Amino acid sequence: MRDEIISYNEMCRREGQQLQHGMNFRDAPRISVMLMSQRRNAPYDDSLSADGTELIYEGHDVPKTAGIIPKNEDQPWATASGRPTRNGKFAAAVDNSNTFPRVRVYDKLMDGTWSDKGLFNLIRYEFIHSGVRKVFKFHMILAPDQEDSDEVPIAADQPMTRIIPGWVKHEVFKRDKGKCVKCGAGDFLHFDHDLPYSKGGASITPENVRILCARHNLEKGARIE
Repeated sequence: MRDEIISYNEMCRREGQQLQHGMNFRDAPRISVMLMSQRRNAPYDDSLSADGTELIYEGHDVPKTAGIIPKNEDQPWATASGRPTRNGKFAAAVDNSNTFPRVRVYDKLMDGTWSDKGLFNLIRYEFIHSGVRKVFKFHMILAPDQEDSDEVPIAADQPMTRIIPGWVKHEVFKRDKGKCVKCGAGDFLHFDHDLPYSKGGASITPENVRILCARHNLEKGARIE
């Protein structure tokens, strides 16, 4: 569920596998999985677009080997044997489909604790220069239905939804001590907008975001307290 806070073990249970890689490609109609982190010293430059509607996920580097500095090398399309890397698989899914590949994204809050950012449509990618090398940038927008269903057709008039930035979630998680601000519960937690989107609430600063348990989140609905 979008903006839910879960443990690593629960995340793996839901996805049916140990998620040991940041990019986990699955052929359609299965939903692929990407893990991201915007914490200090995160290995990749994942970001949001300026208007907060598009998640930009950086591809992954060549493996660490003797004599190779991964951050100086172009991110790879294929392995030495010619098989596509995870970067290559996601890029091919965009190139070879007339639908949006579906990706569920999880954001690391702290060791062992993650936030489900939601189900995304992978709309395009770039392979662009960044310093001394070229990197992949995968652009995603929130899927409007948030259903774990088959790929959906590309729609030019698809509504754009704003995403709670990772740094906001990190600040709120620390501020609220990882507990529901209403009852102090430590499980079944979600990030919630104090003033709902439907009433003009924003997600770009911690002041309008808080942690609620599932019960208080459902009780609130879309009403203003």
